Amino acid sequence: MPTVSVGRDRLHEALGQVYSQEEFEELCFQFGIELDDVTTEKAIIRKEKHLDVEASEDEEVIYKIEVPANRYDLLCLEGLSQALRVFIGKDEIPTYSLANVNKDSLIQMHVKQETSCIRPFVVCAVLRGLTFNQTNYNSFIDLQDRLHQNICRRRTLVAIGTHDLDTIKGPFSYEALPPKDIKFVPLKQEKEFRADELMEFYKSDLKLNKFLHIIENSPVFPVIYDCKRTVLSLPPIINGAHSAITLDTKNVFIECTATDFTKAKIVLNTMVTAFSVYCKNKFEVEPVKVVYSDGRSYVCPDLSVYDMDVSLSYINGAIGVSLEADQVINLLNKMQLSAKHSTLKDGSCGFSVSVPPTRSDVIHACDVMEDVAIAYGFNEIPTRIPASLKPLPLNELSDLIALEIAMEGYTQVLTFILGSRKENFSMLNRENDQSTAVKIDNPRSADVEIVRTSLIPGLLKTTGHHKDQPKPIKIFEIGDIALLDEEKDVGARNHRRLAALYCNSHSGFEAIHGLVDRIMEKIGAPFVLPEDESGYYLKLSNDSEFLPGRQASVIYKGKPIGKFGIVHPEVLNNFKIPDPCTLVELDVGSFL
Repeated sequence: MPTVSVGRDRLHEALGQVYSQEEFEELCFQFGIELDDVTTEKAIIRKEKHLDVEASEDEEVIYKIEVPANRYDLLCLEGLSQALRVFIGKDEIPTYSLANVNKDSLIQMHVKQETSCIRPFVVCAVLRGLTFNQTNYNSFIDLQDRLHQNICRRRTLVAIGTHDLDTIKGPFSYEALPPKDIKFVPLKQEKEFRADELMEFYKSDLKLNKFLHIIENSPVFPVIYDCKRTVLSLPPIINGAHSAITLDTKNVFIECTATDFTKAKIVLNTMVTAFSVYCKNKFEVEPVKVVYSDGRSYVCPDLSVYDMDVSLSYINGAIGVSLEADQVINLLNKMQLSAKHSTLKDGSCGFSVSVPPTRSDVIHACDVMEDVAIAYGFNEIPTRIPASLKPLPLNELSDLIALEIAMEGYTQVLTFILGSRKENFSMLNRENDQSTAVKIDNPRSADVEIVRTSLIPGLLKTTGHHKDQPKPIKIFEIGDIALLDEEKDVGARNHRRLAALYCNSHSGFEAIHGLVDRIMEKIGAPFVLPEDESGYYLKLSNDSEFLPGRQASVIYKGKPIGKFGIVHPEVLNNFKIPDPCTLVELDVGSFL
């Protein structure tokens, strides 16, 4: 979930009300967001630089607010405060509009055919009569960075360029040229570079080098020019210095180049709706016409309202409450969704919901229902278990076994289901036969190469990390493993396993043996002779992770369901465990 950092005092000013920390936390909860941390800008810097300096009283308090990943409109102070003001009833839902510009005055962006092979889409808009100060200027820049990291997927899907319109002149052109043919002075530089030189120059830049791979191997680079062939930007890397915006900028030209047209429209709408509040004509945006070489064209941004029909019965049924139609309308208005009464095609009572351009996250009736639930208050929704919801027998049995083992003094742990081949095989003295484990394609690291085939490595690894804890260490886990299975349509099958470990200054073989007997007693399986298949018996085994002669297989109804024994010293050394350990692993599914 993205976290937005805003100054507490500036947020209070924007909301028109001063809140205590507890009051603001409650407001956030009601709105469906969370106050994650309270700090100061200097404290953040001190933490990053590992400085031990006492805080001063005049430091600005910073609220770190966690917002939903799909609420792009909340990624800046302007969007967040606007949404909260509507929620608490201080503002009406904003109405965004396009400026009335005649065809001759409409700014145009001409797109050349060559761009189709690298970043084929571009959308643009103009914010006129902006009034910047240091605070909203910083917010304007920060919003671009947050969008780049979020919906833009590190600029691979969309890259945002913002320019001082008074320093450039349309019509503009979006082209794709060989790197050696592009020359300009990039942002915050004084020297002119060729585009291929910039690729080498920015390889040492900690911020920009992570974006170079997007275009550096392409034979052509995307570039935007004005009518005088002044470079506005080299997307998605850097803007030109000539059109850089400053605190004195009054008119801002925004362009978003993209590989995903839908994402580009959302990003542009987010930028212009958030900062049109500072325009001379509030919430008004000047459109731009984008013209392709094949004759296609469109005017952007698209600030139209999206209408959808939602039934009252669906909302009430999904939430589990009985709300009146007028109450639902009021709740939706609080969430910036304008709604009015409607009779649906089937004759039932419903609503015609108007979704503004700020709410790109609302695409289905379930999104409308969720907003009603948030505005109503999750704490107000009665707790209930659907009549049709019943736990799986395997889960019920797992819970019962876990309770019994816990009453024996063992602590339950949860370990990662992904692991390395080394931990799963060689560190247990096992051979990797290549026909057991599910392999992960393109793993991010050697620690997540395969899906575990046993719970034993996780328990040993946990013990190794806590070897300094008081003895005995008694832990257990009940969880799934995966084994390859050609008969399954996905090529693998899950198995529910139970594993328990006893670690002390002595082996504790009798402790694990007693735990096995206890589990089998609770299962209702008697100890029987090998010829009898009505219960269970033990048989000498020869598994490499255990000491020879100090291990046994558990045979239940004639089939082996697990094993236990004293862990081999080599295995203990591999996991850096200095004390003897005894382990058991059983297949829980075999009891059903």
